[in-house]
Amino acid sequence: MRRIIFALFLSFSTAAAFAQGAPATPRPLELAADAPERHIVVPGDTLWGISSKFLKDPFRWPELWKMNAEQVRNPHRIYPGQVLVLDRSGADPTLKIGNIVKLGPEVRVEVPPQEIPAIPASAIEPFLSQPLVINAGDFDSAPRIVATQESRVFTGTGDLIYATNNADPQIKRWHVFRPGRPLKDPESNEVLGIEAVYLGSARPAGERADVLPLEITSVKQEIGRGDYLVPAERPEVMSYVPHAPTQDINGRVMLIYGGVGEAATNSVVSLSRGKSDGLEVGHVLAIFRTGTTVRNRFGDEKPQTHVLPDERIGLAFVFRVFDRVSYALITSATRPVMEGDRVRKP
Repeated sequence: MRRIIFALFLSFSTAAAFAQGAPATPRPLELAADAPERHIVVPGDTLWGISSKFLKDPFRWPELWKMNAEQVRNPHRIYPGQVLVLDRSGADPTLKIGNIVKLGPEVRVEVPPQEIPAIPASAIEPFLSQPLVINAGDFDSAPRIVATQESRVFTGTGDLIYATNNADPQIKRWHVFRPGRPLKDPESNEVLGIEAVYLGSARPAGERADVLPLEITSVKQEIGRGDYLVPAERPEVMSYVPHAPTQDINGRVMLIYGGVGEAATNSVVSLSRGKSDGLEVGHVLAIFRTGTTVRNRFGDEKPQTHVLPDERIGLAFVFRVFDRVSYALITSATRPVMEGDRVRKP
């Protein structure tokens, strides 16, 4: 009898081991309840908006298009006027591009078509070109403002400022910033970077000698002595397709842009994971509220403690990535998102 029980235990253990080692079976692709048979792309559409029309989980857009990894990073562009046709004839639904339709009888100038963006550009435009995160060690080498025109305390557009001579005069546009709050991992309390508070922009206004003269071209906050400079970057083109990471990601919401206590759909948040953790532009992460611990006592029974499961409350689209920090747009939220909420692979 013992041998039989042992044999059964061994067979169950072996089966469990194989089950754990086997790759997880992908969930069937679920269409949205009211998925249309076709959709005509119009100006103002986004990849996320269109994918939400067709899919219950919009981040599974590459599966609907049957894209490989390279096509996700360099997608076939989608333009206004194209017709997207849903094909349900196979085992899994697919999306195809049909014939282009005219959007209206009007005089048109022949210009290259503008592909639709992944997410609304208006929601993230200020975050694409401005400095957001600075590594602590970068402050030692960053140029600084040593003087202002006529020693003014407050400077405005058109005023001159003077930077240390390590500012490269060949750079045509600079951003001015000052250090803000440290970005700390809520779990380890480790500083992952320093928030860069954007103050304005400037351009070279003369020959470099002991200092480099710069003319302020735009001002968001007061610019003065001691502030830092960083070369202005060209905004990244948001051509990545929304997709889930291939590896596991476990991070936290660190800060909510604007200093508010709660975030909702179309809010921007900073996350405690970045390039070094495998995040890239276009990744979609699920936002979870950590389950609370409850303690109950019924009658004369011994008190019991229970940990409630984490609750998924939204999705976030990663649009800018630094080494250890990234920024994401909340694309959907069923409850307010707060600092400390978890983000994971959906």
